[in-house]
Amino acid sequence: MSRLRIFDEHDPATPLLETRDHAAIAAELARIGVEFRQWQAVHPVQPGDPAEAIIAAYQADIDRLVQERGFRSVDVVSIAPDHPQREALRAKFLDEHFHKEDEVRFFVAGNGLFSLHVGQQVHEVLCEAGDLISVPDAATHWFDMGPEPSFVAIRFFTEPDGWVGHFTGTDIARRFPRHAAGQANA
Repeated sequence: MSRLRIFDEHDPATPLLETRDHAAIAAELARIGVEFRQWQAVHPVQPGDPAEAIIAAYQADIDRLVQERGFRSVDVVSIAPDHPQREALRAKFLDEHFHKEDEVRFFVAGNGLFSLHVGQQVHEVLCEAGDLISVPDAATHWFDMGPEPSFVAIRFFTEPDGWVGHFTGTDIARRFPRHAAGQANA
C-alpha cells in the first residue's frame, strides 16, 4: 500500500506525518507541487518483462497522458531482483538530484521509494502499482528501488534525451531511511 512520511530534514528518525490514505497523500504532495494520482494497473506485467510488452499493455494510458501533457518520449524501467546490474542501477538514483523537466512515473508492478527534499522537509513517498507521480522540474529528490528491486515503471519525458540528473553533491539522501526488502508491508 502506498505511503507518505514527512520528516524534518534534520530528523530522519521521527516522521512528522505518516499516512497511507491516497487522498491525504495527494493533498499533502499537491502542497509542494507534486502530482500524485491513482490509475488502475490492470494488465498483468512482471518485473523483468520486455519494455515492448509493457508499453503494449498500457498503450491507451500512455497515449492519454502523452496527449494531456505533450510528452515526446516514453520508456520503461523493468527490474527484477535477479537483474545482474541491480546494484549499479540502484546507485544511479540514490543521491540527491534534480531534473530540468518534470519526472513522471506510472508504477505498474512492484514499488519504489521517492524522497523529495523541499524546504526544510523530506517527503518520502512509497509508490506502488497504480501510482502515478509527477515531480516538478528543479525539485530535489532521490529514488531508491531497494537492494532486491522488483518494479515496473513507465517513464514520460518532454525532452527526447530522457532522464538527465543534475546532482546537488549533498549527503542528505544518505542520512534518510533506505527502501528495504519487504518495506511495502511495513
